[in-house]
Amino acid sequence: MTLQSTMAPARHRHHPAPAAVRTDGPVWITRGTTLWRRTGVALFLAGFASFSLIYCVQPLLPAFATSFGLGAASASLALSVTTSLLALSILLAGAFSQALGRRGLMFGSMAAAAVLNLAAALSPDWHGLLIARALEGLALGGVPAVAMAYLAEEIEPRHLGKAMGLYVAGTGFGAMMGRVGMGLLTEFTSWRMAMAVMGGLGLVAAIGFLILLPRSRNFVAARGVSPAFHLRAWAGHLRNPGLLRLYATGFALTSIFVTLFNYTTFRLTAAPFDLSQTRVAMIFLAFGFGIVSSSIAGGLGDRFGRRPLLIAGFLLTLAGVAVTLVPALPAIIAGIVLVTTGFFVCHSVVSGSVGPLAGATKGHAASLYLLFYYLGSSITGSVGGWFWQHGGWTAIAALTGGFALLGLVLSVTAPRPAGAA
Repeated sequence: MTLQSTMAPARHRHHPAPAAVRTDGPVWITRGTTLWRRTGVALFLAGFASFSLIYCVQPLLPAFATSFGLGAASASLALSVTTSLLALSILLAGAFSQALGRRGLMFGSMAAAAVLNLAAALSPDWHGLLIARALEGLALGGVPAVAMAYLAEEIEPRHLGKAMGLYVAGTGFGAMMGRVGMGLLTEFTSWRMAMAVMGGLGLVAAIGFLILLPRSRNFVAARGVSPAFHLRAWAGHLRNPGLLRLYATGFALTSIFVTLFNYTTFRLTAAPFDLSQTRVAMIFLAFGFGIVSSSIAGGLGDRFGRRPLLIAGFLLTLAGVAVTLVPALPAIIAGIVLVTTGFFVCHSVVSGSVGPLAGATKGHAASLYLLFYYLGSSITGSVGGWFWQHGGWTAIAALTGGFALLGLVLSVTAPRPAGAA
């Protein structure tokens, strides 16, 4: 079935409305079909490629500090500049995808980001590396928001949570392999070679994604749309109390997660632990719990409701932050596992909640959610350096624990009919 044949009746209008969904009845991708499996694998690859490229520098922050003579806060810019530009580019990507389509934009973004990671690996100085990482974040904006919009448009609504959980599992796998893989590679080679290898894997994943992902069947391009249309769409979503609650929750989630992991690397490579980069990277295997929990959480949310699951996720996160205060390596690892599990449960639930609340302009709603999500990573991830330098791990735990409490309050006080949070 082609795009033209399925949507011909909707194209013969004198004044086509700028929409991103069909008007003659959607053709859903249903669970258990070949298209479902292809979509799941393709979006898993998209999550893997984008998040492995974003977070592959996180275990290298102490190495950057040593190589370039930097403090912890300055070294964290290797990640923060990427997520900052990613946050801004997501807005544009969500808007462009309304006109250009979802599939091609996601592939182009993945391929460009992989090439830029190679450029960062070859950069001769710190400023060049930061520029390449910033451009990488700009390129990657075409993946997260567009993936969320694609799933919301193409997947049968009663199975959307499960599909979103698979995508989030891919992001968790990518984030884990980016961190663990870098730690293992730097045991045998330089950090530059390790980053180059990660870029090559990103290109392979992008090609696999393009081959597997089915073409959109429920998407209608909004061509010739003025900037005012996009501004109205964003403004409308920002006036939606349910979406605002989800956006604030997303900000809190990455504020906790990225800050905790950023400064765990500094904590564990210093006395009294004195772990090598490889051993620190192995701790990121805790993401395996996140991969499993996000896959399960999506289905449970579809079945039992998302609000109770979100509350449970934040309780796990808060407990994990508290456990990391115990100055023993097993306790720190246990705390990281709890935080990781809680984070992925919450992120899976919230990601699957944005689309149903958004109406027609799902790309705009998803891009706003991810704007707040990555601003939390960028702002709090860097501000955490000040907390680390002036208060050590106790200050980091207070900062992240405060955001966990905020997320818990937002979850507990959410109106039940708000469908998501």
